[in-house]
Formats: sequence, C-alpha cells, structure tokens
Amino acid sequence: MTALRLEASILPLQTRHLFRIARGASRDFRSVWVKITDGDGHEGWGEAAPSAFYGETADTVLAALQRYAPVLPSDPWALESIERDLLGSLRGNAAARAAVSAALHDLCAKRLGIPLWQWWGLDPAKAPKSTFTIGIDEPAAMQAKVREAAEYPILKVKLGTSDDTAILRALREVTDREIRVDANCAWTASHAIRMLPVLKEFGVTVLEQPVAPEDLDGFETIRRHADIPLIADESCIVATDIPRVVGKVDGINIKLAKCGSLREAIRMVHMARAHGLMVMVGCMIESSLGITAAAHLTPLVDIVDLDGAALLANDPFIGATITGGQVQLPTGPGLGVTTR
Repeated sequence: MTALRLEASILPLQTRHLFRIARGASRDFRSVWVKITDGDGHEGWGEAAPSAFYGETADTVLAALQRYAPVLPSDPWALESIERDLLGSLRGNAAARAAVSAALHDLCAKRLGIPLWQWWGLDPAKAPKSTFTIGIDEPAAMQAKVREAAEYPILKVKLGTSDDTAILRALREVTDREIRVDANCAWTASHAIRMLPVLKEFGVTVLEQPVAPEDLDGFETIRRHADIPLIADESCIVATDIPRVVGKVDGINIKLAKCGSLREAIRMVHMARAHGLMVMVGCMIESSLGITAAAHLTPLVDIVDLDGAALLANDPFIGATITGGQVQLPTGPGLGVTTR
C-alpha cells in the first residue's frame, strides 16, 4: 500500500482589529494548512495554529512536519500508533501534531462518509454557546467592539492591565450580557483576590488563568476566596497535567494547539470528568479549519470559546459557525470544511 502523503502551506490570517492580550498584541497571524492524501485519493485537512508562548511558529511547524511526514504509514486508521510514532520521531510541536491528527480524522471520517461528530457518537444539539472575545484596548474602543459583537450573548473579556476595573465598568455601561474574564497569567494570587469583589460587582461569571502557569498554589488560594469557577488554561496542557490541578481549579481549558491531537483532547475530557472538573474547549487565532476540528468536541464540554475564526477579516474556509453564539456543526463528511 502507498504511504500517506503530507503537504503543507502557510495560511496568512488577519484579524479585524488589533488583537491584544496581557502578553502581547498582533493583527497578523500565520497558521499552516496540512493536507494528507491516501493511496485512493481521499484527502484530509488540518490546521496548525502555532503560539510563540509554546515555542512554535509557522516556520517551526513546517520543519516539524518534514520530520513527521516520513513516519506516516499507509493505514490512516492506525490513529493511536500514529500519534505514538509522531511523538517518538519529534516531541513537542503540539500545533503541528494537532494538524496531522485533524487531517487524519478528517480523512477517515470522509472515507466513512459521515461527520466526525457522528463517528464519535455525539449529539451536535448538545454543543453549548460560544463566547466572543473582546481583546484589550482603550475602554472606549472595547465598548465599540462589544457593540459590534451584538449577536453574541456571552463575552470573554481579556484583562491584565492597570485599567482592568475601568475596562469592566466601561463594558457594563454598554451591555448587560454575560461576561467571562481571562487574565492570561497576568495577575498574582493576591491581586486576583483583590479583584474578586470587582468581578462580582460587574457580574463576571468565570475567571480563566489569572496566575502564571506554574503557580498552582496561587490557584488554590484564589479558589478558597472565589465564588465563580476558576479555569486552568496555560497550567494544563495534556491529560497527565490534570491530576495536579485537582482541588486547585474548577475546570480546564483544552486547546488542540496545546495538547497535540484530537485523541489527546478526548482523553483530557474523560480525565477531567473522572476528577469532577468542568471542561472548556478553546482556540488560538485560527481559521474555520482549525476551529471546526475543535468544534466537533463541543457536545462533550461545558464551556466553549471557539471564536478564533469569527475574529478574522480573511477566513479562507467554511465550517462550523457560532451564529448568534450557538455552535453549529457541519453535516458534511469528515470535519465538514470547504474552501470559501
């Protein structure tokens, strides 16, 4: 049998607005489109959305894929062994491996002629509504972004500045919608505790990653004072990280570009459930190709933050949508993604 063939190309992406979080800002992003073809001409697609925070760029993804391509066998159904072989060939590079995983799952489900969610036995009607992210900016500019996002019932506000209270006050002047907050590691535990009454005053319902990734004791301290769920993002990368955050947070945020594959993401869901944790699925800035791969997990989770493609000015794909905030999974075979 012919070995699976892998191709990759750069996807230049641009957000509608400058996208700023506590540790940086950009409007231009580069992801990588991965195609895997079998000997019968079936083709699966995946997207790598690299993050410098995890040591990846589009260029490192392309280099990693050159190492992974010769490892691919002729049998796309051998998903577990393929993932082990990829890790054995080159560890790390989670975004690159996630793109290969998505492309293989897309390929296999296409060969079955059914959507990935159906192959997994999931009910797309159980997908929660997604948040829409409001990046850090001057309060007036953030107010404008909130008005622009009028169709989305749940907002996720990026904080981590000296003006966090002013930002929340300004947003509450223009919306009564649900607000969740992500500080992207920018606070200390003591600062987060001081912010808790402020979050309560402005009706914030979820607090994501307030402290540095390694500060699990800080998470535990905050949790003793908090009456809203605490979600670990940067502190929880793969399934084996979950036991160490138990008792310190209320939930975890799964991202394909962090954990490295759809199968690892599912392992994380079940590991988190076994420990009584909430489960969130999130994203990087990526096109509808990457977002849709993650969206197939949404019937399994409590919180969805898959607005990466909705923030773009030039999404080249059509796939899952979050129209009015509600996640709608494609019904086509595989991931169900097509080019625009």
